[in-house]
Amino acid sequence: MRFEIVTLFPEIISSYCKFGIVSRAISEGQISVNLTDLRHFGIGKHRQVDDLPYGGGVGLIFKIEPIYYALESIKKEDKSKSFITSASGIKWDQKYAELLKEEKQIIIVCGRYEGYDERVTQMVDYEVSIGDFILTGGELCALTMIDSVTRLIPGVLRKEETFEEESFTNGMLEYPQYTRPQEFNGLSVPSVLLSGHHAEIKKWREEQSRIKTQRNRPDLYKAK
Repeated sequence: MRFEIVTLFPEIISSYCKFGIVSRAISEGQISVNLTDLRHFGIGKHRQVDDLPYGGGVGLIFKIEPIYYALESIKKEDKSKSFITSASGIKWDQKYAELLKEEKQIIIVCGRYEGYDERVTQMVDYEVSIGDFILTGGELCALTMIDSVTRLIPGVLRKEETFEEESFTNGMLEYPQYTRPQEFNGLSVPSVLLSGHHAEIKKWREEQSRIKTQRNRPDLYKAK
């Protein structure tokens, strides 16, 4: 899979991609992350990428021309999806990541400032958000998308890194997990996990998953 990221700050993306599973997937040729510096497509001698909004308002918004030319510079695959990050976009979640794992190319324009010329939305397939909060830029959203999709690509995760029982995979939060030591500062590992009784452990985990989901994400629990 090829990720194409359009951003004013390529270093934010490239630094993250030097570590962990994403870095390994790049080195093993399972994904590539290509960066397009939006500033290179800025207008005039000062490479302007933003301007005041028509009708007044606070702050600056991205101009349409730099984004258009940046997107035009990217060679499109037949199986490709394009996004621009936005607080008013569709909320990103695990199901969204699942839908995109078979794509050959994902193009992401990282929003910034107070937004962008609305005509930009006609140049991409979707606007996307990672939550109901405001960030200073869309790079964190782009990295979230890269990471969450990459780990779903067949062969990226090792057997010990499997995602089959993780949170959201089955619509519930993952059950609590423990490791050594068995006791620390009076805090003990639940005895059922030490019993070796796999059926009881499975039952306990399912129940704890239900309790945790009901407590932390009642919205998910009600949707079940």
